[in-house]
Amino acid sequence: MTGWNELFSAIRAGHLAPYLGPGMTAMALELQKLPQKAGVAQEGALGGRVPASTHELATFFSRNVALPRRARGNPWASAQYIESNKHRATLIALMDRAFSAPVAPSPLHFALVACAPRMIVDTWYDGIVRLALTSTAATDWGEIQGTPKAGVGATSWYRAYDAEGDGVPVDRAQGWKTLLYKPHGAVSPAHHYLVADSDYVEVLTEIDIQTPIPDIVRQSRKDMGFLFLGCRFDDQMLRSYARQILKRSAGPHYAIMADGGLTRNEERFLQDMNISVLDLPLVAPDYVGYCA
Repeated sequence: MTGWNELFSAIRAGHLAPYLGPGMTAMALELQKLPQKAGVAQEGALGGRVPASTHELATFFSRNVALPRRARGNPWASAQYIESNKHRATLIALMDRAFSAPVAPSPLHFALVACAPRMIVDTWYDGIVRLALTSTAATDWGEIQGTPKAGVGATSWYRAYDAEGDGVPVDRAQGWKTLLYKPHGAVSPAHHYLVADSDYVEVLTEIDIQTPIPDIVRQSRKDMGFLFLGCRFDDQMLRSYARQILKRSAGPHYAIMADGGLTRNEERFLQDMNISVLDLPLVAPDYVGYCA
């Protein structure tokens, strides 16, 4: 049976890329027991708590903006209503408030970055992985974020940032030992978010031909698989995006799912993408210090 030792060995060898979902943030929050950090203002819809699921993000929106019934419970529809009726700047300000509180990386985050993986895909909007990478002595890493066309005036689907958070040419990523890929954007370093329905309509119209996915990601995946940690695929948009990131990757793929039974759509997705679900906990003593 595949265990943490085998997974970390594959990550360290460059054969497996961690693919992180909001469940990793939920796990980190649970470990550190709120409040997240002394001095952080405890305000907002979740009492200062960073949203750690699509449901919590939808709840944040609904508690801060009067939403029509059709948009409630769906973060992408909620964000679209806010952008259309309140302006894009209001949506960005709300996302900044939702994700501004620092979240201390978990031992698993630290163990993953200590392995110096070739690539980490992080699909949530917080800055927890950047914080974990910054805590290492290494500076030969950087980040590529997906960016929306709305309010940015971008001619590209993504932008690159170095370890200091400064914008750099995307081709600089070829020299990084570790690439942090944030396909949906993030609060840091530049406050770009793909979150509204219109953001994804633009991306998904071209994602079949892979244009929104950076060349370095497409190159790297040719000889590696993905390890899904804290992800759920009960949302069609998230499945569509993951499917395109996995396209033409070598495999094998594994998943350690967040708590809760799988939906029929999730089971079908995992089967279609040949992703093996491992019965391993996200919090386990056997990985602590393994890659240190």
